[in-house]
Order: sequence, then structure tokens, then C-alpha cells
Amino acid sequence: MARIVLIGGHGKLALRLERLLADRGDAVEAVIRNPDHASDVAATGATPVVADIESLDVDGLAELFRGRDAVVWSAGAGGGNPARTYAVDRDAAIRSMSAAEQAGVSRYVMVSYFGSPDRSVPESHSFHAYAAAKAAADEHLATTGLGWTILGPSTLTDGEATGLIDTGASVSQRVSRADVAAVAAAVLQHPSTIGRTIRFNSGDTPIADAIG
Repeated sequence: MARIVLIGGHGKLALRLERLLADRGDAVEAVIRNPDHASDVAATGATPVVADIESLDVDGLAELFRGRDAVVWSAGAGGGNPARTYAVDRDAAIRSMSAAEQAGVSRYVMVSYFGSPDRSVPESHSFHAYAAAKAAADEHLATTGLGWTILGPSTLTDGEATGLIDTGASVSQRVSRADVAAVAAAVLQHPSTIGRTIRFNSGDTPIADAIG
């Protein structure tokens, strides 16, 4: 049984991942900001932990992580506000990496997106803040001493899980949140994914084979 902290615990992808992890016997703590979301998290089998990652410093985050085996980052500001996008997707994410190291948590999985790191988006474009924030977080994670894996799924859909992906395509297409959750659950059990960025679309290859 692994002890896993999932940050951004009420997201559509996170709720799917929590259920997968809990169903296989892992102890999952899902960090959420809004206490009204606690019942949704508990219904997956995870334990809700109410905390504001945007305001917690490294020491505060380390307290959440201490004694755990892995951290999964699935949080995001949701776009629309560049200042908050940088505060969550870049600054809080980087603090969480430092906190994981401080707490002695060796495994860290970042849910990013297919195009990251991308610093070519013009400042005038509405996607600029998100792309820049994710690039900074992903690039920083790769410099840490953590056992990191960066997941780069393509455009997310609410389709059913297929258990099949494609890691070979160079162009972002589509993939269901259910399959992304399954990939995240799988990489936590596959040490061969440490130190790798895995970009993927929906495809024809079983997840275990694709990530192996």
C-alpha cells in the first residue's frame, strides 16, 4: 500500500485518479481548498484534506507530505487570471517540489499538458501565462532530486476509459481524463518512468506497454 498525496483533489481528473488508487488499496489524501468538496472526495475512497496550496509556504506543504510515499500534482488555477495562474501553476507547484524534498517524499508525478514546456506563446495570447507557468514548473521539477515523472496528455475529454494510449505521436490530439488517470496510477507503480516526460494521446497500445 502506497501513501499518496494528490494536490488539486476535486478536479475531474483527480476524482477519477483517487478512485483508481483507493480501489487498488493505496491510502490517498486529496488536498482541496473548498470544504464543500469534501464529500465528493470521500465518495472516491480518498481522505479529503482542506488546505490552500496557494498560501502555504514550503514548511506548511512539507507538513502535509511528511510520511507519504508520493505526491501527485493535479492542481491548476483554471486560466483566466494570469496572476493567479503564475501563483498556482508555477509558484505553488515549485514550492510543493521543495516541500516534497524537505519531507523526504521521493516520488513526484506532475500532470502537465502535451505541449509543455513551451515558451513560444506570445505575451499577447491568452494562453501565455499558463504555458509559461507550466514550463517553469516542469523545467524546475526536472532539476530536483525527486523521482519525478511529467505527464503530458493531449486535449482532455470526458470519454470512457479505454486503457489504450499512444506515446509516439508528435502532435496533440485527444485523450480521456479517465485514461489520463489510469496513466497516472500506472506510473506510480513503474520505476522505469522516473526521470521521464510522457506525452500521449488516445491510441491502440495498452497503458502498461506504452509507458514501459
